[in-house]
Amino acid sequence: MQAVILAAGQSTRTFPLTITRPKPLLLLANKTLLEHKLDALYGLVDEITIVVGYKQEMIKKAIGHEHRGMRIHYIEQAEQKGTGHAFLLAKSHVKGKFIAMYGDDWYSASDIKACAKYSHAVVVAEVDHPEHFGVIKHESMMLKDILEKPSNPPSNLVNTGLYMLDEHIFEHLEHIGVSERGDIEFPPALVALSKEKPVHCIPAKEYFSIGYPWDLLKADNAVRRGENTVRKTSKLHGHLENSSIGENCIIRGTVKNSIIMDNSVVEEGSHIEHSILGFNVKFQGIIRASRAISIVNGKQLDAGVFGAVLGDGVHASHAELMPGCKIWPNKKIQGVVKEDVR
Repeated sequence: MQAVILAAGQSTRTFPLTITRPKPLLLLANKTLLEHKLDALYGLVDEITIVVGYKQEMIKKAIGHEHRGMRIHYIEQAEQKGTGHAFLLAKSHVKGKFIAMYGDDWYSASDIKACAKYSHAVVVAEVDHPEHFGVIKHESMMLKDILEKPSNPPSNLVNTGLYMLDEHIFEHLEHIGVSERGDIEFPPALVALSKEKPVHCIPAKEYFSIGYPWDLLKADNAVRRGENTVRKTSKLHGHLENSSIGENCIIRGTVKNSIIMDNSVVEEGSHIEHSILGFNVKFQGIIRASRAISIVNGKQLDAGVFGAVLGDGVHASHAELMPGCKIWPNKKIQGVVKEDVR
């Protein structure tokens, strides 16, 4: 069997982390989101098509053309014209049944296997804020409709972007036309398919939507089961609690409930909580966490208990960051930081 993974988008909601690398290459429990998917597909498929676009060479270099015996090839989505358009690009590369999924969320192997038992299926999940998703309408767990980001959701059951499909989906994708945003969207095609063939709604046992940086922290903690994950090439001289530490890091200070990505340094006397440090960060200072508001694409969002997120290459000296701050890549900061630094 084959699989198609969409990994072409830029994802501005996860800035500053995705300014310098595509979202599928962000680390979660010291493995990229894309590698989590490939491992979850192991034993089910023998060939995978990855639709790439934004910073595609980074994905190709990191993943290559083979993973645990599964063949991998790439298709470029040169223009971002929607998820339906991205799936259409894979039409000539798949035959019969295939697994399809978005490249920037986390899916469990058990949910993928459950979905693969059917000819047509969508994995669904209950979430706290369904108004940010495609809300599922069903009868006896058979798909009837998908309401995209409704202001008054009829339920909290949403589309996770994990599907079991076959070639019939392409007929509907070719006829649905473009949306008001000018894109070819996938959900309307799936709903059209459900009027001809049964599309089963499979409840997810474990699913994490990675929409914002703080979502990455929550998923990281859940996947690690609250245990520290530390690469062997890193050196720990300070205190570590419930965190992920990437490759070639040096931790001299205190790190709690955080993600420290590859080649980063936390200096002696530093204290970091509920935060994310990108690749090649040097940090000296304090980041404490509390209930935080963070500004994303001009909107104030409740980030929950959150510290800060530092993009790749940031250097912080004697810094104190207030909860909710985001620091853009390669910035140099010091002193008290109360707002985003771009």
